[in-house]
Amino acid sequence: MTAPQDGPWLDAAAGRLVRPYTVSNGRTQPTTSLDLLALVMATGATPLGYLGPEHGEVLELCAHPTSVAEIAAHLKLPAAVTKVLLSDLVDCGAITTKPPTFHDNPTDRSLLEAVLDGLRRQL
Repeated sequence: MTAPQDGPWLDAAAGRLVRPYTVSNGRTQPTTSLDLLALVMATGATPLGYLGPEHGEVLELCAHPTSVAEIAAHLKLPAAVTKVLLSDLVDCGAITTKPPTFHDNPTDRSLLEAVLDGLRRQL
């Protein structure tokens, strides 16, 4: 039985019914370089050609700026597969990307500790 919030690709007992790389037609390399922290947002342009149901889900998630990592988590897909889907949408002009910005040093210890503390509070 399919859980309503998971869509047709997940089954409560069996898990994912379709292998993740089937979603990307076996492709493992995106055409656009995307960082996990990059923000993506829908442009409002209608994609030309056929795109799968996952592409539609991505567009819904991109109504507001959303990170690549968040989209992968919502889709319950590996980041590599999610990046392929996102690059398809970038290629057809349906989404735009903004690379992550670091104000200082991205490996700043205090920043990393703050992120770790936030994650611990969530778990």
